[in-house]
Amino acid sequence: MFIDGTWGNATNGAVFDVINPANQKTICSVPDGSGADAVAAIEAAERALGAWAGRSAYERSEILYKAWQLMTERSEALARTMTEEQGKPLRAARIEVKYAADFLLWFAEEAKRVYGETIPAARADQRFIVARQPVGVVAAITPWNYPVSMITRKVGPALAAGCTVVLKPAEDTPLCAIEIFKILEEAGVPGGVINLVTTSSPAAVGDAFVEHPGVAKLTFTGSTAVGRMLAGRAAANMKRVSCELGGHAPFIVFEDADPVHAAKGASLVKFLNTGQACISPNRMYVPNRHLDAFTSTLSDRVQKMKAGSGFEEGVSIGPLVNAAAVDKVDAQVKDAVTGGAEIVCGGERLVDGALGDGFFYAPTVLGGVNQSMQIYREETFGPVAPVIGFDDEDEVLSLANDTHYGLAAYVYTQNMARAFRMFEGLRFGIIGINDINPTAAAVPFGGMKSSGLGREGGHEGIDEYLETKVGGFSI
Repeated sequence: MFIDGTWGNATNGAVFDVINPANQKTICSVPDGSGADAVAAIEAAERALGAWAGRSAYERSEILYKAWQLMTERSEALARTMTEEQGKPLRAARIEVKYAADFLLWFAEEAKRVYGETIPAARADQRFIVARQPVGVVAAITPWNYPVSMITRKVGPALAAGCTVVLKPAEDTPLCAIEIFKILEEAGVPGGVINLVTTSSPAAVGDAFVEHPGVAKLTFTGSTAVGRMLAGRAAANMKRVSCELGGHAPFIVFEDADPVHAAKGASLVKFLNTGQACISPNRMYVPNRHLDAFTSTLSDRVQKMKAGSGFEEGVSIGPLVNAAAVDKVDAQVKDAVTGGAEIVCGGERLVDGALGDGFFYAPTVLGGVNQSMQIYREETFGPVAPVIGFDDEDEVLSLANDTHYGLAAYVYTQNMARAFRMFEGLRFGIIGINDINPTAAAVPFGGMKSSGLGREGGHEGIDEYLETKVGGFSI
């Protein structure tokens, strides 16, 4: 762990193993932190806050820029660490490292764009000045599915704003976090400004984050259930909260779109990170007259996807994160089949040869999916593409919005008027119109409804870490 500028062990000496999900082999052991370690990290961040917030925006920017340089130089090593402990194919890991580095570069520049303003007063002897200042100590909790970029997307803007940070990474992927903190330390982030607590038992650390009076803000990426709980407890203690939670993205193909082209796009975004992405499409709505063309193209591409260790050439389907994830995917597929769905391809655990040592599930396409099935209502977080037929634009808009999630949605159409109607009518925070990658460091990322609070990335990303202060001056 990294607390107050020093690398060390848990106070009780405990450790836990980090497992490679592709073969269930132990990679190494890391400190198993406790609530006491979290408190020590928070107090270190409190002590460091004044000096860090007092540094000029240009000084903070320079350090973040240096971190971006170091991360870029070490991108291959970082990608390999990610593939080993998280499982995603090496090519995808390299793309994530680049995406993660982009946040450091973007917020290195945003640090210098935290502007105030003056407001005219009614009295001749009065002046109003508005300033933006760091919110304080930030407690950050990051997930396993994007174990590098979710760190820089939180830590980058927090440091740029002048906040100090305590991070708890996912218990499945602590090694990526350790490597990122080594880079930040080498880039010149002072002791106490960033603190890292690794743990296999997140409840005790989470308790400290939501209860300790020194924490001013909690930022969390993870499941909606845990996010609701943490947000409620943090709000009870008047802490600022931002949450990026689950998704249940619709993927809508209209009759004027090329179903073959749309199916190719669907295959790329659905099976990204083996379906373990909050923006992954979970419901594919296709006009009934295009169902055969879309489904056949999608299944043809899916059946060509190779599963295996992310280090193997040509692998595009890595392991799921653990046995529970495989069980969840398998249960949803079985429930859908019981309810009348058809397995077009896949639909089973992969256990042949070396695959039997890891947590693998075949990339799957389901036809005949309806609203009575679990997979229609619940986030899958796995490599299963449910296809649903429709006939009417108003009908499909209503179906797409009929969820308590609201993170991402996708639309394929060549009709500009329809594209705008869908963009404005879909109750989701991110809409891809003929675009399967509607994200970047320069744009806001976040959802509506139960998919979260606040935005990450873009200029909104740094706003989450700033307070507004007003001064009234009588002269």
